[in-house]
Amino acid sequence: MRSSTFSKTAKILFLLVAVLFLSATLAAAKPITIKIGHCNAPGKTDPYHLTATYFAEALEEIAPGQFKVQIFPARQLGDEKEMIEGIGFGTIDMGVITNSPISRISEPFQVNDMPFIYPSEEYAHKILDGPVGQKLLKTLEAKNIIGLGFAEGGFRQMINNVRPVKVAGDVSGIKWRVMPNPVYIEMFRSLGGNAVPMPWGEVFTAIQQGTIDGLEIPLAVIFNNGFYEVAKYCSLTNHTYSALGVLMSKRKFDKLTSEQQDAVRKAARKAIDRERIQNMKNVKETVAKLEAKGMKVNSVADFKPFQAKVTKVYDKFRPNIGDDIFNQVLSK
Repeated sequence: MRSSTFSKTAKILFLLVAVLFLSATLAAAKPITIKIGHCNAPGKTDPYHLTATYFAEALEEIAPGQFKVQIFPARQLGDEKEMIEGIGFGTIDMGVITNSPISRISEPFQVNDMPFIYPSEEYAHKILDGPVGQKLLKTLEAKNIIGLGFAEGGFRQMINNVRPVKVAGDVSGIKWRVMPNPVYIEMFRSLGGNAVPMPWGEVFTAIQQGTIDGLEIPLAVIFNNGFYEVAKYCSLTNHTYSALGVLMSKRKFDKLTSEQQDAVRKAARKAIDRERIQNMKNVKETVAKLEAKGMKVNSVADFKPFQAKVTKVYDKFRPNIGDDIFNQVLSK
């Protein structure tokens, strides 16, 4: 009798241990969800969406089945300011964010918004993948944000409904939407333009209704958001290189094992490299697409007169950025 009771108890205990072990195994096998947001439409050539998509693909390749990446485009997680705040607070896992709003929480990032400071994409990659880029990303840790690298939005171009911008004087007198960022405000003022700070979500309607005459954004963003429908002229001014911060919540990052953290970093690097290559291809194709949609696209023959007008912008923001970073970028 006692032996039978002991046998039943042993079986119950064995089954309980087995259930607990199975539950723990299933819990360990459950993929970690990472939610990544950006503000643009999910176009096939959009640099923000490409970066998020390539990150998801790279992470699955590097750590199969360990993560589930969910992409939230078109401001589903809020505007960029809201996303940065959410990433810092830990309520948003990741974001692909324009450099300008990042510079509002870390002033050294203003170096990337300096007009005409990067002569080419290749030079920008060299700076952002090197010590300067690492130093910039490191400043974000104090805001509880992990900077994983810089994807590429491409050079920013000017579009408007008044005239093509062929020489520096053509910028003058036009109402330009600019990001709510002092660098962009000073840049357009120094070129004689009327700078109108405005959140991204209001821009399409504003140019459609004539509240503003024009704005400045990368070619892919112009096409993927349909700005050819509301703007006549696209001038290839290459005035600012658009660096896109790939940011992750430190709170989320710290919950990962060291192996998982390494996988996330490797996936971000792989996604950035792939996105840059694709973006370069897309830029050439996008010019033709915009022309086919009826936009009048023109290049700029000489950038020196533009540069001469914006040097005071360098002088004003150098103290915020720091001589060390500024001089390294200018030592081309």
